[in-house]
Amino acid sequence: MKPIRRTVLAAMAAGAVLAGAACGSGFDDDSSETQQQSGPVSLQILIGSSGQAETTAVQEAAAKWASSSGNTATVTPAQDLTQQLGQAFAGDSPPDVFYVDAGRFADYASVGALEPYGDKISNPDDFYESLRTTFTYDGKLYCAPKDFSTLALVVNTDLWSKAGLTEADIPTTWDQLTAVSQKIKTSGTVPLALGDTRDRIGAFMVQAGGWITSADGKTATADSPENLQALQYVQGLLKNKYAQYPKALDAGWAGEAFGKGKAAMTIEGNWIKGALQADFPNVKYTAHPLPAGPKGQGTLSFTNCWGIAAKSKNKDAAVKFVEAMTTAEQQMAYAKAFGVMPSRQSAGGQFTQEYPADKAFIDGAAYAQGPVNAPKMDSVLADFDTGLQGLASGDPKALLTRVQKNTESALGQ
Repeated sequence: MKPIRRTVLAAMAAGAVLAGAACGSGFDDDSSETQQQSGPVSLQILIGSSGQAETTAVQEAAAKWASSSGNTATVTPAQDLTQQLGQAFAGDSPPDVFYVDAGRFADYASVGALEPYGDKISNPDDFYESLRTTFTYDGKLYCAPKDFSTLALVVNTDLWSKAGLTEADIPTTWDQLTAVSQKIKTSGTVPLALGDTRDRIGAFMVQAGGWITSADGKTATADSPENLQALQYVQGLLKNKYAQYPKALDAGWAGEAFGKGKAAMTIEGNWIKGALQADFPNVKYTAHPLPAGPKGQGTLSFTNCWGIAAKSKNKDAAVKFVEAMTTAEQQMAYAKAFGVMPSRQSAGGQFTQEYPADKAFIDGAAYAQGPVNAPKMDSVLADFDTGLQGLASGDPKALLTRVQKNTESALGQ
C-alpha cells in the first residue's frame, strides 16, 4: 500500500455517485435488472492495484476460482478507482465486484450502491473487529475486509545508536518519546519525520482517547478534551523540532525523509518496507508499536473491502468469489505476493511467524481506529488536514472547534 492521499478528482467522482442516486437511478431500486442469472456467469472485477505484483496475484486467484467454479472472472486494474467507480455508478453499469477504500465506504453505502452481504461470508467474526467496524453501516456488515495496514514507529537503528540509544530506549509512552527525541536532537539528527495530515497525526488522537466522530459515524466528537490534549502534544513536538513535517525535510512523504536518513524515526504503515527496499535498500530499521498515550495504545488502520454492487446480476457468484478471495490461505498468498497483512485473525499467527519484523503492524489491529465512517466528509477532512499543516503555530482549540462545526453540518446535525 502507498500513503493515503485525497484528491479533488476523488471528491468529484463521489459526487457523481450521490447525484446518480438522487436523480432517480437509485441503487436500491427493486428492478428486474438486479435479478440473479442462472448457470455460469461472467464476473467483472475492478481493483485499485498497488502495482503489477498485486494485479498478477489477483488475476491468478480469480482464474483459479473461475476454473473451479465454471464461471469466468475478468480482473481489471483501475487507473483511478474512485473516478471509474463514480462514473460506473452514475452510468448505472457498475462492476460486479470492486475494491472499496475504507475512506469511501460510507459514501457508497449511504446511497445504496453496495450489497450488504457481510453475513453471507463464512465466519465473519474471524475478521479483526476494528475492520468489521470500519465496514459496518447502520448496523450491517456490508463487505469483507480485503487486507489492511496499520501505523507503527519505525526506527533507523544506525541513527538510534549514534544518539547513544539502545533497544531498551524504544519509547512506549508519550513521555518516553519526548525524552528520546531530546537525546536524538542533541546528537544532531531530526528525531521524528511525521506526516502532516490526520492519517498520521490522528493516531495521537486515538492514543488520547479521542476521534473525529463516534464509532457509528453518527455524532461529531472532534471538539473534545482528548483531541485537544493530542494536538497540543504534537504541537509541542513540532515547536521543539522533535518532529518535522516531510516538506521541512525536503521530502514528499515521511518515509522518504526517513529513507534519506534525515530523521531517526517515523510513523508509517507497513508499506514502508517495500518503499525502503526499492529506494533505500541500505537503511537498517526496526518497527515497534506506537507509544501509548494517556488512554493507552492506539494506531490507525487503512483497508479496503471487496464491494459487491447492489445492482449486480451476479450477486450469488460474486459472494462466492469474495469467499474464495478471503480465505486465510488466499490472504497469506497475497501477503507473500505484495506485502499486505491478512484481515482474518486466523491467519495472524502464520503471518507473524513468516514475517516477524512486521509483528508491530499486525498487532496494531487490536487497538486500531479506522477512517471516519460517515458520508459527505471529504471537504471536512481536507480542511482539517489544512489546519494540521499549520499546527506548529496554530490554535489547536480553534481548529477542533471548526472541525466539530463542519462535521456536524456534514452529518446533518
